[in-house]
Amino acid sequence: MAMDLHYPPRSELQLVDVLHALSDPVRLQMVRQLNRAQGSIACGQFSLPVNKSTRSHHFKVLREAGVVRAHDDGTRRYYTLRRDDLDARFPDLLDTVIRAAEETALLRAANPVNDRQP
Repeated sequence: MAMDLHYPPRSELQLVDVLHALSDPVRLQMVRQLNRAQGSIACGQFSLPVNKSTRSHHFKVLREAGVVRAHDDGTRRYYTLRRDDLDARFPDLLDTVIRAAEETALLRAANPVNDRQP
């Protein structure tokens, strides 16, 4: 499974790419799970409402935007959040986005009404 994975260096992280990666609800859920983790998480250990190929696509978007880093160990691929790089390049951005996502998740859980109705 080992392959050369693209990661933009810290100095080349682009705000528009990071914001695009964080704009998808599934990818935001992945980032929230990584943020709560004490280290790396194997791809298959994420609790997500998508199939394996869609999950792989979302990981690729996050990785190419510079939000996550991946490493292979045997047949498993592990992901970690590039918090240090993101915080250095865009101070408080990740904390702000994650906090807003957590608050939204809590509100939706407490009020499960379809919020898209007029």
